[in-house]
Amino acid sequence: MKKVLSTLLIIIVFISSYAQEKIDKKLQLKLNELVKGFNGDVGIYVKNLKTGKTASVNADTIFPTASMIKVPITCGIFSKIEKGELDYHSELMYCDSLLYAGEDILGSFKDSEKIALNKVLMLMITTSDNTASLWAQLLAGTGTAINEVMAKNGLKDTRVNSRIAGRKDNQKKYGWGQTTPREMATLLTLIRDGKMINPAASERIYRNLIRIFWDTEALSQIPPTVQVASKSGAVDAARSEVLLVNAPHGDYVFCITTKNQKDTSWNYSNEGWTMIRKLSNLLWSYYEPNFGWKQPEGIQKYFK
Repeated sequence: MKKVLSTLLIIIVFISSYAQEKIDKKLQLKLNELVKGFNGDVGIYVKNLKTGKTASVNADTIFPTASMIKVPITCGIFSKIEKGELDYHSELMYCDSLLYAGEDILGSFKDSEKIALNKVLMLMITTSDNTASLWAQLLAGTGTAINEVMAKNGLKDTRVNSRIAGRKDNQKKYGWGQTTPREMATLLTLIRDGKMINPAASERIYRNLIRIFWDTEALSQIPPTVQVASKSGAVDAARSEVLLVNAPHGDYVFCITTKNQKDTSWNYSNEGWTMIRKLSNLLWSYYEPNFGWKQPEGIQKYFK
């Protein structure tokens, strides 16, 4: 009963904070203009963590997470670590049965090779390794345990759907995981603020989130000298990214998600990825207009 009341209290606090949000009207107009004509559904949530002002489009609509679900998975792992059920530095043995076919680094390991848990988590977040992620999901106690961690922190729509009894319909609709732009941005904010599990776990998670290999979309529009915690995701008809930017004049967080895209290509010019780059560029220019940085000529050849 105590656990239920505690969860309800967290949800009430979150709902209350949403109701008290101040809208940045100027930024809101820019977002409305940005999404016009998009061939699919798009959701955006932006919050200036210094002023508290927000702007959004379909912020509470549920979208596929694709690989953004790896942030909740890593939270599930750290919940187990803090309970003493896992050791961050423990040595694990990889088995062929864990393989998720693709171009993953971990999937290229030989059967019975050893790897530390912290390196599995690095691969999951930094390179978005799917074999590592599904292994981590299992180690975390499956999606059921991960979803309990999300619920405990007031995130009612952020859920793992795959390999969980009773969530087949959700998986069919959203894939591996589901979330809303507001909730995914809130999750990164909880981590930054030391409120995910505890301050120590939050800091370790945040440090992992600032080392991303896939930096060609939203991250490419932010100076490389600025620290950003982030995670992206992509499947054929959905593209997404969540970022918490440690900007000079104040941190800001944003999440953009799409679904039902007509453009299902995997080219640099994909409409979803183009929208993500445009949003990130818009926000950096809006919050840091005098930073004096622009992309060097010829950099695009390293992103395409």
